[in-house]
Amino acid sequence: MNIHYLQHVAFENPAYILDWAKEFNHSVSSTHFYDKDYQLPSLDSIDMLVVMGGPMNIYEETEYPYLVEEKKFIKGAIESGKSVLGICLGAQLIADVLGGKVIKNDVKEIGWIPVTSYNMHFFPAQFVPLHWHGDTFTLPEECEVIASSEDCENQAFLYQDKVVGLQFHLETNEESLNAIIQNCKDELSHEGNIMSEEEMLAWAKKRIPENNKIMRFILEILQ
Repeated sequence: MNIHYLQHVAFENPAYILDWAKEFNHSVSSTHFYDKDYQLPSLDSIDMLVVMGGPMNIYEETEYPYLVEEKKFIKGAIESGKSVLGICLGAQLIADVLGGKVIKNDVKEIGWIPVTSYNMHFFPAQFVPLHWHGDTFTLPEECEVIASSEDCENQAFLYQDKVVGLQFHLETNEESLNAIIQNCKDELSHEGNIMSEEEMLAWAKKRIPENNKIMRFILEILQ
């Protein structure tokens, strides 16, 4: 299988997803939008698209003009019947191209925060993933909410059995967790449901393996 991922900032990469792809000998390619010479592949050359997160918002097209081209590419991948996985910003981009509206969530969520599942095919009944987001989205038509948290109703959704959007980060490993903390720690002082750096790191050794196990299961469904 050929996997292509879209990355928005240098410190937020697919982490565990790359380990999984290597284990199963899947080929992996990438587009780094923070590189001015980025290139997008032909949709015919990929089987699965992974859209990563980032600190920007999907509506900041003036500051990040590549978002216009990226949205068209994501929409094309969905319409072509590719498996598509969106993580955090990636989920919001998918929701946008499917007709949902991305808006500020009432509460910013950062840290290991419990989530309740409505679809046992994808998740256990309850689990505790890593969150780092302040936006949410209205659910597009034909999409099914498959997970919620106390402060954010649309935590995960499914579209036509081949497109999954996750507001949270199941792909996180210790390296990627440290990277996002170091690059985005200014957000930890804001009001909301926010853990301290120390709390996030203290829970990492327990939560990361649990989360990666769920991520593995979702990837196996989509492959």
